[in-house]
Amino acid sequence: MSETLVVSSRGQITLPAALRKRLGIKSGDVVILEDRGNEVVLKPGIVLEVQHYSDEQIAQWDAEDKLSDSERAQIVQSLTAPKK
Repeated sequence: MSETLVVSSRGQITLPAALRKRLGIKSGDVVILEDRGNEVVLKPGIVLEVQHYSDEQIAQWDAEDKLSDSERAQIVQSLTAPKK
């Protein structure tokens, strides 16, 4: 599919409705632009929510995951024991 688009004075283009429909692009959606030398490629993008964790949450998880000395010794032994 090839389309000729006009760039506005603000540097904007309008994607044809049929193309937006085929690609599932709706108003407010994110698109990714790739510069490939003499080509510009647009493709649908996604936005993922990123969670931020507090230092307290991370410290709590570290404490919960902490190994006892005997657990650590068992793991080290199993990893360093000669294979049969």
